Amino acid sequence: MQTKSKVVTRFAPSPTGFLHIGGARTALFNWLYARHHGGEMKLRIEDTDRARSTDAAIGAILDGLGWLGIEGDGAPIYQFARAERHREVVEGLVAAGHAYRCYASQAELAEMREKAAAEGRPPRYDGRWRDRDPSEAPAGALPVIRLKAPQVGETMIEDAVQGTVRFANKELDDLVILRSDGTPTYMLAVVVDDHDMDITDIIRGDDHLTNAARQSLIYQAAGWEVPRMAHIPLIHGPDGAKLSKRHGALGVDAYRDMGYLPEALRNYLVRLGWSHGDDEFFSTEEMVAQFGLEAVGRSPARFDFAKLENMNGHYMRAATPERLREALDPVIDVAEDGAAVRAALSAGAEAPLLQLLPGLAERAKTLVELLENARFLFKPRPLALDEKAAKILDADARRHLGALHADLTALPDWTVEAVEGAVRAYAERAELKLGKVAQPLRAALTGTSTSPGIFDVLVALGREEALGRIADQAS
Repeated sequence: MQTKSKVVTRFAPSPTGFLHIGGARTALFNWLYARHHGGEMKLRIEDTDRARSTDAAIGAILDGLGWLGIEGDGAPIYQFARAERHREVVEGLVAAGHAYRCYASQAELAEMREKAAAEGRPPRYDGRWRDRDPSEAPAGALPVIRLKAPQVGETMIEDAVQGTVRFANKELDDLVILRSDGTPTYMLAVVVDDHDMDITDIIRGDDHLTNAARQSLIYQAAGWEVPRMAHIPLIHGPDGAKLSKRHGALGVDAYRDMGYLPEALRNYLVRLGWSHGDDEFFSTEEMVAQFGLEAVGRSPARFDFAKLENMNGHYMRAATPERLREALDPVIDVAEDGAAVRAALSAGAEAPLLQLLPGLAERAKTLVELLENARFLFKPRPLALDEKAAKILDADARRHLGALHADLTALPDWTVEAVEGAVRAYAERAELKLGKVAQPLRAALTGTSTSPGIFDVLVALGREEALGRIADQAS
């Protein structure tokens, strides 16, 4: 029974690769649960796999969490640095009779596996060293240390998501908790670390559910309280299959590069498996206030890029120009023409971009699309025309541009109201619908057939640049 009053959760990734989307959701659920209860979420880097753990992966995980706005309380704890503590606990279990040294050879273990396969049952260690005297060990043999697990009865997990889950102890066998080279196994290290970090609630993927049973036995052998547990269903693709790269099983950094806002991705992730009525959009404050494990479903959540894009579009339209501009930087960094965009921004495109961002956001679902739609701001004169723009700028359109150029040049003020008045007056004088004038203007100013409001574009570009672009295409 858990008696600690302060809720403490943890996110414990293995630094063998990027922070994938499933891990990001697990971190978010832990963070929200802790914040909801006024507690803490701690970050533990499980770097005991020395061959595969890398500093680059650790950096990617920390960077991804920071970008998403999910940060642990206190400095990260590194599991490998605690190996001596893990060995100390194991020796204590041996001394108390809850663990024992096993000298079974690799050949013997292989024989056990082959026998189990022949009998159509899962491979299990047969306990041959469970009660033998170590003096019987072969000379020079290096033992592993195994937990002396109960062989009868059952281990029961009261899971906050899965409900009551029962495991027959005869199916769990005596797991290795210390390897023959003296390094602790994952099962042992996790339990010791969670205990020492005062973790009260373990929230993780349901692929760890069997681990929960084994780890509960270690807690009991050590005489420690077993934390509350919640095993959340994994994320699947839209087709119901296990999530793969084609579905979206990418690193969080990939979503940043693809132009998603962290607040949108955070909102999307919280809705993957958790619900609050029919609500779709949640501020961080609302997530913290409303999140609870009782609303986490037992069925796998389905990742849907279309829904993510729609949610991202919502957040982009609601964002301030300053927020959008800040969020664009990572997208510019990875763009093929990123250096050219940076140069154009430094040369004067910064102000017009900021001014047009609300209009650009109306026509985009990602920041990559927004940047693409803003590229006319960064291009040198004369602008290259796309196919549609070239078709718009026929001889009549270019003649109208020439006349408009004269009218706009004569304006004393360069404001939205002034340029709009001049364009509308010309259209009326020429007996044209406004679109017959606005579309050639758009083609000349942007090199495309779509853009934010054309009067906003005129003003954002500034008098000199706008008139120059019109003159380039006028006749």
